Parts: sequence; C-alpha cells; structure tokens
Amino acid sequence: MKAFILIITLLLLAGCNIPGATDTGGTTDRAAVEVTEVIDGDTVKILYDGKETTVRYLLVDTPETNHPRFGEQPLGPEATERNRELIEQAQQIEIEFDVGDRFDDYDRLLAYFYADGESIQEQLLEEGFARVAYVFPPNTRYVDEFREAEAEAKNAGIGIWEYENYSTDRGFNEDAYGHSEAVSPDRDDDCRIKGNINRSGNKIYHMPGSPSYEETNPEQWFCTEQQARDAGFRSSGQ
Repeated sequence: MKAFILIITLLLLAGCNIPGATDTGGTTDRAAVEVTEVIDGDTVKILYDGKETTVRYLLVDTPETNHPRFGEQPLGPEATERNRELIEQAQQIEIEFDVGDRFDDYDRLLAYFYADGESIQEQLLEEGFARVAYVFPPNTRYVDEFREAEAEAKNAGIGIWEYENYSTDRGFNEDAYGHSEAVSPDRDDDCRIKGNINRSGNKIYHMPGSPSYEETNPEQWFCTEQQARDAGFRSSGQ
C-alpha cells in the first residue's frame, strides 16, 4: 500500500501525465479541448481542468471588438468571425503551451491553437486578420513561422495591411484605416530592394539578384540603396 501511495504522489508532483490532461508541459505535445465561447479574433474560452477558462492566443494580435478603451476597431468583427469559423468548422481543437509563463497579467491562459492540426494563429496571420505581437521570450517557439505568414499578407496588402499605417508596432491606428491605401510592392517595379530584420535585430537590405534575395521576406521595400541606408539598413554583402 505504501508503494502504491508513493507512485501516486510522484505522478502528481510530475504534473500527472494522465491521458486526457490538458497540460502539455511546455513540450510540443497538444491536448484536445472544447471551446465554449469565441470572444474575439485572438481570445476564446475553453474548458480547462474542469472549469471554463479564458485563453489568449500566443504571439498574435487582432483588432478589438469591445475594448473598454478602444471599443470596436476596423476589421475587429471580421477577425472574430474568421476565428469562429476556423473553430466551428474543425472536428477537433487542440492547444499547445510554450515553455514560458502559462498566464498573462490578466490571468488569461496563453496557448497555441490548432483546428484539425492547422495553426489557427498562422491562418489568421496569412489572411491579414492578425499581426505578430506580444513577443516575450521564451514563449517564442513559432515566431519565425508566424512572421513569414504575416509577411505574406503584408506583401499582398490584404486585411489589416490594406491601409498604410493601420497596423503598427503599438497596435491598430483607426485614424489611418480607409484614408491612404497601402502601396503593394508588386505595383512598383522600380522599388525592388528588400529590407529585412533578422533574428538578432540587424537591419539588412537585399538587392535583386543577390544570393538570398528570393528567399527573403521583406519588412520594407526600397527604391534605392540610399533609401535603405537612410532607414538604417546595411547591405547583405557587408
């Protein structure tokens, strides 16, 4: 009997890796959950450890729908509806935790979400409903993949990227939405210099024909090398 009690105690201390538990332990393991409510484009409620819990999607941000300060922002309802569609159309919803803090300052659970195995965050980014945001190491497992998905929507000028300066590093600027249409890089063949910021934060520009040009996803486009240098970028050859 003592040996049995000891085994049970050790399992509890180890996080109880019991089938059906929702704790993925900071690994890439996923756990199936039930979504009880879609709050907005990046927040839902799920049943977690036997109670309803609010969950915030890791590494992404969508326009607000009912913020106490910002109210409803442009594309907020659309992002919410797309999030709901992805969830309701799926046969199974799973979550995955990262290795850092499990909850944010508002006591919301932080997780990656999957609809039938496909990342919901990545789909929202690809379709222009979300931006990469709230990047706080070590919860950065998929930040590179998410930035690539964001770059696709940004380059296409869709969703939150349709109007210049609507999506910013600080959030969403309602004053910019609908006023000045963003210029897609595909519309100006003279501006083909790619400005990229690498993982170390270095700003590098890539000229057409350079070895890594085709593989580079640009944060900015420039018409001349001088423009790139004035913006703080250095040549990829340096």
